[in-house]
Parts: sequence; structure tokens; C-alpha cells
Amino acid sequence: MRHVQRPQQQQPPRYDQGYNPNFTQAQGSGYDSGYSSGQVYGGPQGGGHGSVPPQQPPSYPQRPGGQPGRPAPDWRKRAKVGSIVLVVGVLAWGIGTYAWASSQMRNEVDLSKVIERPSEGDCTTYLIVGSDSREGMSAEEKKKLHTGSAEGKRTDSMMILAACSSGNTMVSLPRDSWVTIPSFVGSESGKQYPARGGSKLNAAYAMDGPELLVRTVEFNTGLRIDHYAEIGFAGFANIVDALGGVDLNIEKGFKDKKSGADFQAGEQTLNGEQALAFVRTRYAFAESDFARTKNQQKFLSALANEAATPGTILNPFALYPTLGAGLDTLIVDKDMSLYDLGKMFFAMKGISGGDGKSMNMPLAGSAPQNSYRWDMPKVKQLVQQIRDDEKVTVEGNR
Repeated sequence: MRHVQRPQQQQPPRYDQGYNPNFTQAQGSGYDSGYSSGQVYGGPQGGGHGSVPPQQPPSYPQRPGGQPGRPAPDWRKRAKVGSIVLVVGVLAWGIGTYAWASSQMRNEVDLSKVIERPSEGDCTTYLIVGSDSREGMSAEEKKKLHTGSAEGKRTDSMMILAACSSGNTMVSLPRDSWVTIPSFVGSESGKQYPARGGSKLNAAYAMDGPELLVRTVEFNTGLRIDHYAEIGFAGFANIVDALGGVDLNIEKGFKDKKSGADFQAGEQTLNGEQALAFVRTRYAFAESDFARTKNQQKFLSALANEAATPGTILNPFALYPTLGAGLDTLIVDKDMSLYDLGKMFFAMKGISGGDGKSMNMPLAGSAPQNSYRWDMPKVKQLVQQIRDDEKVTVEGNR
């Protein structure tokens, strides 16, 4: 029988050698080009032309007994991820705190209602007012803080803070200053009121509140007030307690039954009750109003120095209680933000650190009703230096 040679069938590529795109019929019939032996993909042979060293599987640490373990951790990658998580967390905390604190601020004073305002100067000016408001205080707190139970509220202290690049200046305004209360539009009624002759400065607040007080200060000084901040007795004491007290050096000890003050000379930490007694005391001093305004300036600077620190601002366990203790009793103007409030505290802190000065309004002598008349030539010079952002060289009388 005639022998018929059957053509050889083409064999499919072996997948254990990997896919070879160069596989040809010639290779299937026995031609070895060096590619079909799996050498490109880690075949067992290393010879043949065009061969490439085989890829080795990744090596892992060996467990006891020769078993492969887990790969070593990539600490650089972990540190990078951890840093990103930390930054995101800090940003979220900061934004959340800012939003919460902003919602707690009482932006109640509308300076747009103040008429005939002076032109703006180069410094940022704040009118800071301490009122005798007992709002939110219990009978026990009133007794403890020696505040009494008078209805309504009056200005217990007033000062202008000028934040300037040339140096910050804090000027106390005696509440018994003899000034002119100018014509004004009622903040609530919208009614036009005529000017009132000589009156004590604190009468303006009693007549129509913060807006008229700002109007009166601007009219008598010629200095535009950019922001207004007012705090009552309870808020003041609570902020001090939330900070854990404020360190103060009292140069000379004094006592006052009306305010509850009883201090020895020297370095000490004042709690809220003691701090309120310190800034309110007037009858223990011969020159009551001037000694008191000096103490108020000194303590506010120390308070700002304590509050405006990284230990308070960057620590949520210190920041939240401090903001919570004061913001609900702090009344500010409608345009004042939390950022502006922070700038105010840092400006006061700068004064305590020697970057600026504190003083009383220059006075020219006594006036009716046991009041004080301002030294207007010095006042004008002081205001001009603040408006032009110049170093203040004017000195107060006391």
C-alpha cells in the first residue's frame, strides 16, 4: 500500500510558556528561533540568540520553616498618608471652630446708623466698652461678684484702641468726661434728636446705647471708630476663669468692700471674681477714676497676653471653653468678624509686650458735676497722629 504522509498539524502555543506573538508555522515544524522556549517570559533555558534574563518573582521575608512572610511595610508611604490625614483633620477642626464661633458672636450694633461720621484714617480703631450688665447672672453670681442688682446697663469703662503699623495705642476715656452729645437719629425709633450741651460721656450710652456712644466719641474727638466691642460683668469673669486665671503683678495692695477687692502686692494669678474686683475698684484710690482706668488697661493687656497664645488658640480644650465663655455675652458691631476680634486681642497683647503705649485722654481740668474737661489741643494732636499712623508722642495728664 502506498504510504501517504499526512501533513503535521499545527500545535497551539503552550500557555505555560507564555503568549508568543512571533509564533510561526516554521516554529511549529521544528524551527527554534529562541522565542518559543519561553525565554522572554522566564523559560527554563537562558541560551539562544535574543534571549532576555528571566523575571524573578518578588522575594518576601521567610517565616520559620521556610514559608514566605508578608512584605516589609513601606514606612515612608505610611508617614505621607498620616501627614495628609493630620493636615485634613486640622483644617476641618479649624474651619468648624471658626464657623461655630462666628455663629456665637452677637453682631448687634449697627454703625451704619451713626450719622455725620469722620473720614477713615490709616489705623484700625476699636471702641472697647465694659458695661455693668448683669444679663444672664443668677442671684448667687451677683452676690459672689459684688455686682448688685441694678436694672439695665451702663458703661463702666470705655477706651479707644488704635491698631497701627507705627505702634498700638490704648486711650482710656473717663466716663465722667464733660462732652457734647451731638444731634442723632434714634437707633430704635429713627427719630431725630437735637444736640445736647455739656453732659458726662456715659450719659450718651444711657440715652440711646452703643450707636449714640460711638457718635458722641467721634463728634468730640474727630476720630472714626471702625469697630465696637462690649462685654458685661458675667462674660468678663467667665473668660478669665476659662483661661485658668490671668497672671498680674500688683504693685501696691488695696482693699475695697464695694467691689470685693482684697489684694496683696506682688505677682499673683487672678480668677474671674478677683479680676472683676480689680478692674472695678475705684474707692480704694485717692484719684479714683484715673487709678481705675490704669488698672483696667493693665489687666486687659494681661488678659490679651494670656488669650492670644498658641497654647490657647491651637488647643481645642482651651479654645472652646474660652470662646464659649465670652462670645455669648460679647456684643460687637455688625461688620466685626472673628478675625477682627482676634486682631483686637493681638493689638492689646502688643501693648503689654511694649509695642505701643497706654494712656488716659489728655485733660485740662475739672468741669461741672464733678466731671473732667479734655485738653482739646492735645486731643487733636493725638487724633491726628493716630489718623496718620504716626508714633504717638502725646502724653496724658496722669
